[in-house]
Amino acid sequence: MQFTIIARDDTAEGTLERRQANRNLHLERIHALKAEGVIIDGGAMLDESGKMIGSIVLCDVPDRAALDALIASEIYYQQGVWKDLDILPFRRVAWRSA
Repeated sequence: MQFTIIARDDTAEGTLERRQANRNLHLERIHALKAEGVIIDGGAMLDESGKMIGSIVLCDVPDRAALDALIASEIYYQQGVWKDLDILPFRRVAWRSA
């Protein structure tokens, strides 16, 4: 099953600093999961000034329980960076080149 995680960062003071402090661990794990095919793609959500305010992650996992386990093991989730999460199932489309 494929899911979109829309994770908005906490707005509490110090959240951006926690995001930056854990960014390398987050990216290492994301790259490993992408190599395994679990992560399809993703990136940081930005506000109008370019400040990181959350993440969007496209995942391919066996079921919702696997997605919940993936989220629970995510460093941004564990460190309180991600606060509000929306989970949406989606269907991946193979785009044709022009």
